[in-house]
Amino acid sequence: MSHPLLSVKDLSVSFTDDQRAGDQRTTAVVKGISFDLQAGQTLALVGESGSGKSVSALSILKLLPYPQASHPSGQILFNGEDILSADEKRLRQIRGGRIGMIFQEPMTSLNPLHNIERQVGEVLELHQGLKTSRVKARVIELLEMVGIPNPGERLKAYPHELSGGQRQRVMIAMALAAEPDILIADEPTTALDVTIQAQILELLQQLQKKLGMAILLITHDLGIVREVADHVCVMHQGQLVESGTCEAILNSPQHSYTQELINATPTGEAAQISHTPKPLLSTQQLRVWFPIKRGILQRTVNHIKAVDGIDIELLTGHTLGIVGESGSGKTTLGLAIARLITSQGEINFDQHPIQNLNQNNMRPLRRDIQMVFQDPYGSLSPRMSIRQIIDEGLQIHSLEDATSRNKKIEDTLVEVGLDPAICDRYPHEFSGGQRQRIAIARALVLQPKLIILDEPTSALDRSVQRQIVNLLRDLQQKYQISYLFISHDLSVVRALSHHIIVMKDGKIVEKNETQYIFTSPQHPYTQDLIKAAY
Repeated sequence: MSHPLLSVKDLSVSFTDDQRAGDQRTTAVVKGISFDLQAGQTLALVGESGSGKSVSALSILKLLPYPQASHPSGQILFNGEDILSADEKRLRQIRGGRIGMIFQEPMTSLNPLHNIERQVGEVLELHQGLKTSRVKARVIELLEMVGIPNPGERLKAYPHELSGGQRQRVMIAMALAAEPDILIADEPTTALDVTIQAQILELLQQLQKKLGMAILLITHDLGIVREVADHVCVMHQGQLVESGTCEAILNSPQHSYTQELINATPTGEAAQISHTPKPLLSTQQLRVWFPIKRGILQRTVNHIKAVDGIDIELLTGHTLGIVGESGSGKTTLGLAIARLITSQGEINFDQHPIQNLNQNNMRPLRRDIQMVFQDPYGSLSPRMSIRQIIDEGLQIHSLEDATSRNKKIEDTLVEVGLDPAICDRYPHEFSGGQRQRIAIARALVLQPKLIILDEPTSALDRSVQRQIVNLLRDLQQKYQISYLFISHDLSVVRALSHHIIVMKDGKIVEKNETQYIFTSPQHPYTQDLIKAAY
């Protein structure tokens, strides 16, 4: 058998806290892992957040924050050369040149100040030695290869002007610019819609065949692993607990943790309603149009119709799932219903029209309409303790005295499965799943009638998603809360929703009870979504 292209041997990674009065604490995050990657092969490194996957991948290119990070043991051999003992000059040649990397979050990995041509072109100049005159043509070629429409027109675009899927494609173009031997893909499709995700995976497989490169795929999504991987290594708490062929691992897992991962997909169905529910929320011909202005006088020449004539009805204690790709208008619809952006049309909440209420008149209703956002890290203030975050709504609505409020905060934390002892800690001290529970507690403490959940599980591991779905279902049964559940993850929507509407380009293309949407979808777009997800 040929020698492996990449061989990781007994790799350990430790992090040392900043020195404070000579007191240092070292934490081992990767503990003696070994695996081989053959040329042309796809190896998936699988595990939940905190398992050590990304740290292991970043070690391969020595991208960890040294000297806080260290390697107590191990070798990383690339074509027989030990990367860990290579000097900085050699590492620069390997990074991007021989080993490319696609990072998890393209928005933070791409430079917001440089346009696409400059960012992709820089790789070509550094690693391929291309002259400026040839760079532009090659950048267009690469963008075309990764499926960006009209690439010539996109050269001067900046990252914020592209969709999530397009940014991810630009990252892939940069990673492939120097035609590397190995591509490390760190959660390359985590926050993407199912159809875009399918396109990106198909693209990677095509490019792998064309360029003959090896892929190291870091992911927590076993559906992706089943589609693309040849071999699988399962990581748990810094250790490699199981490895083997994709077929062997997924069809007959030996380790209990691997079995848990495979069975972690959110399941079940929406909570049963024992009584006849009353309508809580309805909209008629709801529209959110953003004007497109041109010329010196900034005249409106057209509109982006983000939400275009939407009629919905949500009953008390029910969940309405809103499904569609990025740009379909799901989040804009949620913000319009919460009266956080301007809209036209009718919104009725609890048998009262709220469309024309000003902000002062809306304020008392804010207690009844709460939101939980996609990114709990971005929506929780880093400067406030957990107690202050949850207490803020109670103070604004002048509910009870400080002692009663504190008891309510602690009771709510218990309800969402957290220890009240965390009250005086800060958001950065918690995992993604714990932060999302805190965000749910902040909404729940006001005992609202409606919670709008905007992609609340998209960045979470499958097992954590399952916990959050079960928690939301329990809270709904206990308090008869209604949910507007916005998501592109169909397995999560299926597990929680009574009814579903499918949105495309600002319009509803299909709406029905959950079981009918999944068993007999009528619209081709719905059929495509379900096909891409299952």
